[in-house]
Amino acid sequence: MKFISWNVNGFRALQRKMDVGEWLKETGADAFCIQETKLQKDQVDFQSTEYLQYWNDAEKKGYSGTAIFTKKEPIDVTYGIGIEEHDHEGRVITLEYENYYLMTVYTPNSKRDLKRLGYRIQWGEAFTNYINRLDAKKPVVFCGDLNVAHQAIDLKNPKTNVKNAGFTVEERNDFSKLLDSGFTDSFRYLYPDREGAYSWWSYMGNARARNVGWRIDYFVISNRLSHRVKEAKILADVTGSDHCPVEIDLSL
Repeated sequence: MKFISWNVNGFRALQRKMDVGEWLKETGADAFCIQETKLQKDQVDFQSTEYLQYWNDAEKKGYSGTAIFTKKEPIDVTYGIGIEEHDHEGRVITLEYENYYLMTVYTPNSKRDLKRLGYRIQWGEAFTNYINRLDAKKPVVFCGDLNVAHQAIDLKNPKTNVKNAGFTVEERNDFSKLLDSGFTDSFRYLYPDREGAYSWWSYMGNARARNVGWRIDYFVISNRLSHRVKEAKILADVTGSDHCPVEIDLSL
């Protein structure tokens, strides 16, 4: 199975830059998980005979939001994580299949002045509890913009970003706890020492051309699926957002 994840930074904006349907067809992806759709359902204009569509919009217009396009119809679909205070921003969709769960996730950003760091950590704890409940039933594959560079190798300038959103000790520890609870970062599983592998670049300072970036987009899987990972890719050549797509090829 080939799954692709992409923070598109506005689905309608992406559609103005590329033929999303044609690109998706060319990838051959079994499922396409997106984050930061920035729209409401009545604003969606995307037709596909190959893919079923599931959208979870934020209540606040033009903000956050997730979606999954999938070739295979799920047994069940869940929007959010079942906690009222965390389910207003359209951040999670879970598709249940016979042998696994597939999820798209858009983790809250702590913001430049870290004003949302406390909420971000609360959300992270709640999300970890949620995926552990699922994992007790069947393996989990979740992907998306997790808004954290886990290790120093995951961003160009770690020393100058230690107290910045996405690389604080609190956020990194939160992700470590998630992994320690029974999950694997698929890219680092295959490529533990690969440097310069980034999925997000600032629009400022010609950062993408200079590859001054962060790896904050992931495919994370239940540990018992790790031996089934055939490939994990960062599709850095695909433009259209300040993020690039990431991909996993799994034997499921």
